[in-house]
Amino acid sequence: MNSLSEPVTYRVGIDGYNLAIPKGTGIATYARTLSHVVKALGHPVDVVYGMDISHRISPELQEVTFFNILAGNNGSPPAQGKVSRWVRSQISSFAKNHPFEISLTGRVEQRSFLNRLPAYDRVVNSRNLFARAYRYFRNTGRLLTLRLPDAPRIMHWTYPVPVQVEGAINLYTVHDLVPLRFPQTTLDNKAYQFRLMETLRDLRRPICTVSEASRKDIVSFFPEMAPHIYNPYQSFLPNPTFLRRSDEETRDEVRGMFGLEPESYFLFYGSLEPKKNIGRIISAFLSSQTERRLVIVGAMAWKNENELRFLQRGIDEGRIMLIDYLPQASLNALVRHARALLFPSLTEGFGLPVLEAMSLGTPVLTSHEGGLPEVVGEAAVMVDAYDVASITEGINSMDQDAGLIEKLKLEGPAQAEKFSMDAYTNRVKDMYADIVSRY
Repeated sequence: MNSLSEPVTYRVGIDGYNLAIPKGTGIATYARTLSHVVKALGHPVDVVYGMDISHRISPELQEVTFFNILAGNNGSPPAQGKVSRWVRSQISSFAKNHPFEISLTGRVEQRSFLNRLPAYDRVVNSRNLFARAYRYFRNTGRLLTLRLPDAPRIMHWTYPVPVQVEGAINLYTVHDLVPLRFPQTTLDNKAYQFRLMETLRDLRRPICTVSEASRKDIVSFFPEMAPHIYNPYQSFLPNPTFLRRSDEETRDEVRGMFGLEPESYFLFYGSLEPKKNIGRIISAFLSSQTERRLVIVGAMAWKNENELRFLQRGIDEGRIMLIDYLPQASLNALVRHARALLFPSLTEGFGLPVLEAMSLGTPVLTSHEGGLPEVVGEAAVMVDAYDVASITEGINSMDQDAGLIEKLKLEGPAQAEKFSMDAYTNRVKDMYADIVSRY
């Protein structure tokens, strides 16, 4: 228990596990948003990466390599001698790690990365940290201990990773338990996921989650965790490039880039994976009476012939447009001018796309599953995620009922305000204050 004299401002660490992925993920968005919240609360922010960058090279080359890797180039300098990378990585699993600060001085042009970088006061790297931690946990069943100079008061891991910072309160965000509740929908190592959660339970570590549905799932598997779970929900950072453009400019972008008129299409965006229910979305859309198109923005997370068996048919018929990846500002424009977002997932810890769409005044079709009902409230069309006919009926309603669309355009932004950055910041503030007083 900490004393009442605990300072209001203290250093907070956030991991760069997902922030280092070139095209980003939903969890990368979560981490970046969290970093800005922590800064807004007045806490200095450490961002801890595990990039393949050696502490032995010059600071200038460290900075160059950092951005090279962030851009998707695996460009670390070659090792000395003839020892293979695999052998070195096995040895380094148990070797003393050397966390070091990477100075981002501005020598490297950063403007291309502005929407990727978190808010930070200090960037720290420990070479191949997360790969080493996974191997260490697999071999020992213990968390890898990282020793940082001037350790943060709270180390907030934005994903369950088998690492702990010595001298810090280690807080882990568990977004959902999809690998355990829906094992058929992921390629994750389920035994590893279960053992890691057991370890966090046994260590009585504080857990952050993003919805009451996720809290319930965690407790159903690990009831002893119940007193240690916090739910501040989440939010997102509005894209500054998008905000600077007028409605007319974004309409022109959608016309010019995609050949689409406003409200002439329905939209899905996210990973093309089973939990997103993309197979039923496609089947329901092709079964509907709409003459609008379906635009799908997302990369193939893993191939599932059954899920995507009608995708090519829809593309060939000109009813479906598939886009692999878009910059955030262009995606925002596409969301803003869609007839509706189709997002009837089988489960979601939170469901950030529905919040983003509602905040832009775009109507949402979603399901009763996971945290989605908590996010949308009464401001969306709700369907049965497991019933193609139910999804089809929802699409037809949103296609034909102009009054329904106008109603949702008004209700969506009001509901989204409950998850605004200000509301999220206050909830994180309360969570951190309680954690510092208890752990």
